[in-house]
Amino acid sequence: MSGQENNKQLLHLVFGGELDNPNSVEFRDLEKLDIVGIYPNYATAHAAWKSKAQSTVDNAHMRYFIVHMHRLLDPQAE
Repeated sequence: MSGQENNKQLLHLVFGGELDNPNSVEFRDLEKLDIVGIYPNYATAHAAWKSKAQSTVDNAHMRYFIVHMHRLLDPQAE
């Protein structure tokens, strides 16, 4: 398993886009979503999210999110 026994893979997706309203989670244009990437753990996903969020700080409608894919793939796991 190439070293994964001690370091379990917990996939996280980082993506973002412009929202219709900064107080909601509805995107203006789904065709323009920015899929940043899929990461093997929360720490690397958070670093990618932080970088993207900081680079778009001047646009109040732009938001980036971290999705815990491992929870969707295996909802019975802790």
